[in-house]
Amino acid sequence: MNFRDTNEKPEAGLDAAFAALRGELAGIDTPRCVEKELLQAFAQHHAPKRRWYQALSLPQWGTAGALCSLTAVVLLLAQSPHQAVSVDSPPLVSFDNGGAFVALDSLERIEAEPDAQLVEAEMPRTALAPLGVTVSPDNAADTVRAEMLIAADGHPLAVRLTSAN
Repeated sequence: MNFRDTNEKPEAGLDAAFAALRGELAGIDTPRCVEKELLQAFAQHHAPKRRWYQALSLPQWGTAGALCSLTAVVLLLAQSPHQAVSVDSPPLVSFDNGGAFVALDSLERIEAEPDAQLVEAEMPRTALAPLGVTVSPDNAADTVRAEMLIAADGHPLAVRLTSAN
């Protein structure tokens, strides 16, 4: 068996052959387009594999993110506890036969009025529509008996409906 020493230098003849090859290749000039064509062929043969996230462009990823965010907000709003809002509410004023007054002015003004007077009056139903009294074409001409709390200067402070005629 012939064991080779790893510390010995490569053969001198091999160094001379490589030097001669380098000298010959230095004198050969290849055309400019050869390197370009070789690099393109190499790139086609060894094309990098596209990852799953590279299937979409940057604007497409932005649109997808915006849609996901919008969906999350809609789901959170849909599941948040809320109270149903109904349009059909009871009227603000009802006929209560001596019930509570409905304030037409601020409570501070009513309490501060020293000479308030209670006056009974017959009022047209249409005048009480802003307070919630229902008005239809059939009963628009009717009158309503009301008790009104009047200030000393004649300004109405509160009203209480006692009956409908």
